[in-house]
Amino acid sequence: MIEKIALISNFNIKEKADAAFLVADRIAPFCSQMLVSSVYKERILRMHRHRKEFIYMTPDEIYSSADMVIVLGGDGSMLEASRRASLAGVPILGINLGRIGYMTELELDELELVDKIFSGEYTVDERAMLSVEILTREGQRKTSSHALNEAVIANGTASRIVDLQLSDNGVAVSDFRADGLVIATPTGSTAYSLSAGGPIVDPKLSCLCVTPICPHSLLARPLVFPDTARLEVKNICVREKLLHLTLDGRVTFDLYYGDTAVITKSTLTTKLIRLKDWDFYSKIRTKKFL
Repeated sequence: MIEKIALISNFNIKEKADAAFLVADRIAPFCSQMLVSSVYKERILRMHRHRKEFIYMTPDEIYSSADMVIVLGGDGSMLEASRRASLAGVPILGINLGRIGYMTELELDELELVDKIFSGEYTVDERAMLSVEILTREGQRKTSSHALNEAVIANGTASRIVDLQLSDNGVAVSDFRADGLVIATPTGSTAYSLSAGGPIVDPKLSCLCVTPICPHSLLARPLVFPDTARLEVKNICVREKLLHLTLDGRVTFDLYYGDTAVITKSTLTTKLIRLKDWDFYSKIRTKKFL
């Protein structure tokens, strides 16, 4: 039973705050608590829009306490929410306030469909994620994290060609001289990977996509691996000893010369709530990917 719903929105922006209050009005008859970031408490009080159902918490507390999460924003907001929601195992409903809204389920003028959640008329679409580790040249683990869309390895300080070595579970695949490399899930195949020339992949497929960014070779092509692959990307760039590994455009780690990024399918998933008959190909046509 869904009783505690997290409302994730930027209440400092009037349009997004107003949208969140519309959602709050809609779901108030059905839920006892709405969890809101304590960062916005004073702002909401100044707007005289506080509700008795609002419970103010830190972001980590919100995700660990919620039965579901409603995100009001665009794909960036969805990616940010997926990091925490996947750890807590809670599903996300996205309401599009951004430009593309590929990952969101509803537009703001479709709020009446939210009622279906409380009558059990919804499905949960589980999306695969990436697990990412960085190993030193001595093989020691420096850091680990996860991503829904992609991991990007590139020179973050200047537009210069870098050299990367790709292996699958210790078996050499190829060396790349390019602006960088994108390793994407099927969900991420319509994001940065697509812009770099990668394939559009149906999210029902179990695979990982590797796409070079502006490769310095006419022969370099995107590669598709099974999701059982253990992809190892080593920084072999002598000239640019410090590269950057960025996850979902949100979190960045240093990748020094000799370091290796190990990318596999994560045990975590992002759970997306579906209230409509969801069709991947009509979605990408609507969003102008095809």
